[in-house]
Amino acid sequence: MPERTMSERTIPEIMMSERAMSERVMSGRTMSDPVVQTAGVRELARDLVVIPNRGVQLVPNIGIIGGTHSVLVVETGLGPGNAETVLAFAAEYAEGRKLYLTTTHFHPEHAFGAQVFADEATYIVNGAQAEDLATKGTGYLHMFRGLGEPVARRLEGVEPAVPDTVYDDAFDLDLGGRVVRVRATGRAHSKGDQVVSVPDAGVMFTGDLVEAGQFAIFPWFPPHDTDVSGIRWIEVMRRLSAEQPRVVVPGHGEVGGARLLDDVRACLELLRDETWRRRDSAMGEATIVEEVRSLMIARHPEWAGEEWIERGVGCLCAEYAEHAEHADHVGVPDSEWPTAVGTRAPGGSAPRGARW
Repeated sequence: MPERTMSERTIPEIMMSERAMSERVMSGRTMSDPVVQTAGVRELARDLVVIPNRGVQLVPNIGIIGGTHSVLVVETGLGPGNAETVLAFAAEYAEGRKLYLTTTHFHPEHAFGAQVFADEATYIVNGAQAEDLATKGTGYLHMFRGLGEPVARRLEGVEPAVPDTVYDDAFDLDLGGRVVRVRATGRAHSKGDQVVSVPDAGVMFTGDLVEAGQFAIFPWFPPHDTDVSGIRWIEVMRRLSAEQPRVVVPGHGEVGGARLLDDVRACLELLRDETWRRRDSAMGEATIVEEVRSLMIARHPEWAGEEWIERGVGCLCAEYAEHAEHADHVGVPDSEWPTAVGTRAPGGSAPRGARW
């Protein structure tokens, strides 16, 4: 029988399974109020600012990018209240210029305030993200409500929004004297990830493809959500690193430079290599988790988000089987497999499902 999507399950089923998922995610931590604060807005370039997350969990870095006739908002914050704060700031900043909105992926703290912008801005996302919003929005809404009373309160009245403009691979948005490039990366942290680049300023908004001072977030929740892909995430990071942006705005954490992209790629590669090396020896997944978790924390003792290491190991253990099966059947050498599958090889054509 085919697996049902989150939106196809009954509400009691969703609430029970998502409560269990949220308990695993938070590991007993108390969640503070994820409120967006516009104090301390930072200018990154001419007519381009970021509302920083100030180290608060479930608050993303939010971008405001201006041109002569239009302004693009990147991310909404968690829920209608935060989105109203962002919209009010953006409208004042725009001073009558047309507003656009985009979100780097569908997860609640990034996109579950888009409804507030419905009559005020044109909402632009890629097709995979639009599908995520439609098929997983309800399930993630219930999961996040299980993260504690402050989060549940922020999510009151949320209705996952329907985008106004849906693109396939890339969308160039002319703001007037400045073109912003919005690109789908393909499956990585989620199925519908996208990056927002401002070429004239050398600024890149990555969403949760990149976190600063934190282990990569792997939303690996089988059987409900298994879209995250560690091996494809690594390939996305290689491509982004090659662009060498001047400024990188991560999904969460301090704004930095291109080094952030390299750090995330290196951490993902280490996680993959250490997981697969142990998988090669037929070690059990529980033991792999224990050993790899200790190794990763020892390598980055100052990083937050250690609870996601187990999720990452689980994802990569599943992808190990896919890797082995593909190498056996297609004859791709192990060292070349990630380049040969799902990415563009130098001088070659893009395989089905590849992005830019």
